[in-house]
Amino acid sequence: MQSLDQILDLRTYPIDRPDSAAYKALVADCRARLAEDGMIELKGFLRPDALETTVDLARPRMEAESFRHARRHTIYFRDAVEGLSPDHPALAKVETVNHTLCADQIGDTPVLSLHGQPTFARFLADVMDKPALYPMEDNLARVNIQASRQGEALNWHFDRSEFTTTILLQASETGGELEYRRDLRTADDPNYDGVASVLRGEDALVRKARLSPGALNVFKGVNTLHRVVPVSGPTERLVAIFAFYDRPGVVMTDTDKTGFYGRAT
Repeated sequence: MQSLDQILDLRTYPIDRPDSAAYKALVADCRARLAEDGMIELKGFLRPDALETTVDLARPRMEAESFRHARRHTIYFRDAVEGLSPDHPALAKVETVNHTLCADQIGDTPVLSLHGQPTFARFLADVMDKPALYPMEDNLARVNIQASRQGEALNWHFDRSEFTTTILLQASETGGELEYRRDLRTADDPNYDGVASVLRGEDALVRKARLSPGALNVFKGVNTLHRVVPVSGPTERLVAIFAFYDRPGVVMTDTDKTGFYGRAT
């Protein structure tokens, strides 16, 4: 496993010094950005050499080993939702096409090393104001690298985990922005009419962010409807996706893994 200072810019983002004033200021700034914008972007979080190493390792594997995930789906990744008629506009189908490398295919990349660093989990827990966070233990889903190519994208959806943590590895020429509508639902209110409004392109609160390669991005994906804008150009968009939970031992079901990755083991 690579050391943290080989992976991250710890001078700018001193997550290894949790008792320092600089760390406390960083956490406070991140919390303020989450409250104001619904997301944070820490540019240059991943060191340039770690970024280059990850991309160089991922590109040939993406070409040779990745699973092409292509399907029409609702934003809930299921066709029926209790309390909704089948023709409700919140159940309108969208199309997702992307390519995925699972954790067992990226074992020697800096991003997988980062996922297992307790310091990183503690920093995310502090940003999210939680007592602790635990890296997902699933052999496939704990870290993914996803690619989107010409005309492809991950379409509108909510995430299963409370918040989403990614690092953009490579940007496309155009497209590939993160488009999101923060706080669209709550645990008590699914806001199906609001979901339908976003899908129709009628919600003025939808935002769009073009992320920088090497930047850490965190947002509350469980209640934030979001998508990647379709990519345009010959350069594929590459992003590392990390899974953390507020309890240890979380894994995906074999059915879900087969649907997203084409295999369960």
